[in-house]
Amino acid sequence: MFYQIARILCWLPLSILHPTKIYGKENIPKGKAILSCNHRSNWDIVLWLLHTKRRNKILAKKELFQKKFLGKILHYLGGIEIDRNGNDISAIKNCIRALKEENLLFIFPEGTRLHDESQILGEIKSGMAMIAIRTKTPIIPIWIERKPKIFRLSRYFIGKPFELSDFYDKKLDEQTLEKANQVVREKMLEVREQNLKVSKKKTKKQIK
Repeated sequence: MFYQIARILCWLPLSILHPTKIYGKENIPKGKAILSCNHRSNWDIVLWLLHTKRRNKILAKKELFQKKFLGKILHYLGGIEIDRNGNDISAIKNCIRALKEENLLFIFPEGTRLHDESQILGEIKSGMAMIAIRTKTPIIPIWIERKPKIFRLSRYFIGKPFELSDFYDKKLDEQTLEKANQVVREKMLEVREQNLKVSKKKTKKQIK
C-alpha cells in the first residue's frame, strides 16, 4: 500500500520535472528476468519505478542503505544491498532467491554511474552474468539515452530478452565470465544502436 501511495504522490511532480518515456515494455516477460541497464544518474531507478507498474527487486550499493530514510525506502521497494569492494556472497544469494521467486531483478552491470557523458558504456562486471547463468534467467537489455535533466525528456529503450545459454554447462571461471560479459555488452549496445536510428528518423521528420 505504501509503495502505491508513494508512486501516486511522486508521479505528478516528477513527471513534470523529469518527463520520461519508456519504449518496449512488451519485451518484459511475466516471469523472472534480469533487467540490465546502463547507469547515468541516481534518478535512473527512481524514474524507472515511477513509470513501470510491476515491482522490481533492485541491486544497489550498500552505502545507500546506510542513510536511514533512504535505506528504509530502498528495503521496502525491494532493494538488495551489495558491497562493491569484494565478492558479496550474501547479495548474490539474495539475487538468486529473488529470481527463484519469479521476480524481476534490476541491475546496473557497470556497478557505478558514468560521470563522463561522452563515454558510452563502462566495464561490465561479472556478477550479473554469473547470476543469470546459474539461475538460467533471461536478460532484458535496457538503454537510457542520456543523463536525466530537469524538463528534458528522458527515454528508456527496452530490448528483446536473450539468454546466456551457451554458458549454462560451462565452468564459470574468469575467462568464461569475460565472454559472457561481452555478450551482455553487445546486446546492450545493440539496443542503443537500434534506437539511435529511430531517434534520427523522428528528428528528420520533425525538421521536414
